[in-house]
Amino acid sequence: MYPAAAASARILSAEYPIDLHGAQLLLLAAKALYWPARQLLCVADAHFGKAAAFRALGQPVPHGTTSDNLARLDGLLADYPARQLLFLGDFLHARASHAPTTLAALSAWRQRHRGLHCTLVRGNHDRHAGDPPSGLDIELLDEPLMLNPFAFRHIPRIERGRYVIAGHEHPVYHLQGRARQRLRLPCFTVTDQTMVLPSFGEFTGGHTVDAAPGRRVFVVDGVAVWPIPG
Repeated sequence: MYPAAAASARILSAEYPIDLHGAQLLLLAAKALYWPARQLLCVADAHFGKAAAFRALGQPVPHGTTSDNLARLDGLLADYPARQLLFLGDFLHARASHAPTTLAALSAWRQRHRGLHCTLVRGNHDRHAGDPPSGLDIELLDEPLMLNPFAFRHIPRIERGRYVIAGHEHPVYHLQGRARQRLRLPCFTVTDQTMVLPSFGEFTGGHTVDAAPGRRVFVVDGVAVWPIPG
């Protein structure tokens, strides 16, 4: 089911092909998933406007995170022809994410991609933040979205008879160097029943995972994807 090559035995690339239930998918270094047969690009946990929400609480956090995330989406859409862009939950971070600057950036991005079918499978933050403005023309669905042979969800819960692709967990992996260096990187996790995507947003934290029997880890750094031997 999975590519058997170890990282040391392959040329690192911005994409990593993986076969699941007869469908070939591409794990992308930019923290996204691409399904070539359907021309579907999928990201999880964008958390647009998270920095704005924190600033509304008086926290000193960086500006420009929403614009940076949207620019990365622009790059993905330029590299991978997509008929549909699927957001797996947590599109906006909180109600304060409806700040005028955040919504203006999202609106300008949507105008650049007016012909793209965008779908949001609502997540837990979407229930608190509220739906994106109707002017963004995003199809809104409750989980799961069934696209044979997959069930696309926000929370990775088992769906009988379907392979689940989800987000929510923000998985990260810690690399350990010989001189005790440590580097935390986002990753995909893959089991025989679920795939969990890394958080697409740049300001979202993470949950540490390890490679283990029955679970493969694919680390990404924005440039390349490589599997962690397990």
